Amino acid sequence: MGKIYAMRKVSDILKRKGSGVTTVTPDTTVIAALQIMAEQNIGSLVILDNDTFLGIMTERDYSRKVILMGRHSSDTPVKEIMTTDFPAVKQSDTVEACMQLMSDKHIRYLPVIENGKLAGIISINDVVTETISTQQETISHLHSYIQS
Repeated sequence: MGKIYAMRKVSDILKRKGSGVTTVTPDTTVIAALQIMAEQNIGSLVILDNDTFLGIMTERDYSRKVILMGRHSSDTPVKEIMTTDFPAVKQSDTVEACMQLMSDKHIRYLPVIENGKLAGIISINDVVTETISTQQETISHLHSYIQS
């Protein structure tokens, strides 16, 4: 029995979930960013400056860098609390490589960069969902193989 499925790639995740991301500018206040996150029921925002990816602000950035440091969300811009040191991945990278990267670096998001531009964001949830769906496909292929 040959290999039934091709190794899943970042492009498969973006095809499934779409490449749309919610973005704000670096000078957006943290309170405005939190309101957008609450309205859209999302846990992170991408900070772009003229289409250039600068970083990601997460709820964790807010709790650790605003609340714990006694700052005020109304006068702190997102650029002061965003996380910037993300390894970029490409659409051709495998889901497994992304999972390894997230695990090694203890991060929950990866920016997908193609030709210097942001093509999307993948989260640990996206990676886990894709991995589970790959395993379910493999199981159903095996079932039909056994029954044939």
